[in-house]
Formats: sequence, structure tokens, C-alpha cells
Amino acid sequence: MKSFVEKFKTRYHLLEADVHTLLSCMQEVQFKKKDIIVHEGMRNSCLYIIKEGIWRGHYLKDGTETTIWFASEGEAAFSIWGYANNSNSHITIEAMCNSIAYCISGQELNQLFTTSIGLANLGRKLMEQQMLSLENWLISAGSPKATERYLTLINETPELLQHVPLKHIASYLWITPQSLSRIRSQLKR
Repeated sequence: MKSFVEKFKTRYHLLEADVHTLLSCMQEVQFKKKDIIVHEGMRNSCLYIIKEGIWRGHYLKDGTETTIWFASEGEAAFSIWGYANNSNSHITIEAMCNSIAYCISGQELNQLFTTSIGLANLGRKLMEQQMLSLENWLISAGSPKATERYLTLINETPELLQHVPLKHIASYLWITPQSLSRIRSQLKR
């Protein structure tokens, strides 16, 4: 448990007491590999903190899934539309492996924000991290070096290779599975 709490505390710059207060108000939930946590087109205002596992956020356009983020131990995962606007999600969130997470509804979370400045700042930090991740993903799409994007991804989150099908990693990197296969082959040489 310490590792999960430390990662969450560090990522969102929180005091350990605030993390424990937040966790005490959350419900532990379990998901199996390929479970859908948030369905595109459905409303889900919950905030999840991943204790174990890897999740991905993706959307479907013209019959093709595009992965926009991965989240793992110590990270928050949510649909921004449900969390910030209580509207239908534009993405699907899926468990890539058996997972354990903590869950709190948006309404309960907003009430909790009124009890502590540290927790209130968590809301701001969640949005900041979401925007940074999105901007990084968008910028990387314009990068001409798919190999560099792949190496950065696996250096930052090597566990993805153990739990995430390569087609989803390729989608996240804005390349085809065949291109990813070629990159991986070249790197093995």
C-alpha cells in the first residue's frame, strides 16, 4: 500500500494526511481484465485512483479505436466530461489487466474539497495533470520520430508492455501496429 500512496502523493503534490483522508472516503472496487469502467456515451462522474493495474482511455471514430491515455498505479483516472461537467463521456475507460482502484463520486468529492485546502487543491492538480497529459499526447502526434515516442513511453511506463496489447500502444503513439512491429524489431538488433 505504501508504494501506491507514495506515487499518488508525489504525482499530485499532496500531504500524506490528505491522501489518507481522501482514501478513507473512497470505496475500493475491483475490475477484471477488459472490464469497461466508463462507457463512451454514458454518464460517470466518479474519480478513480488506481491501486493496482493499468487502464486506458480511448474513443471510437469511424470504427477505429484511438487510445489517448494510459493510467497505472498511483494515478487518477476519470472521464473529464463526467467529472467536470456531469455529462456523458466521450471516451471509454477499460481495465487492461485485473485491477483494484478507489472510487468516489464527483458529488462526494466536491463536498470533500470544502473540508481541506489540500484536498481542494487536488481538484486543481487533477485538471493540471489531465491537461499536461493531453497536451503531451497531442504534441507527440506531430513528432516525426515514432521510435523516440515509443522509447519515451516504455521508459516512463515499462509495465505497459506486460499488460497492454501492442495495437493499443501503437494507437496511442499515432502509428499502425505494423510500424510499431518494425520499430520493435529494429530496436532488438
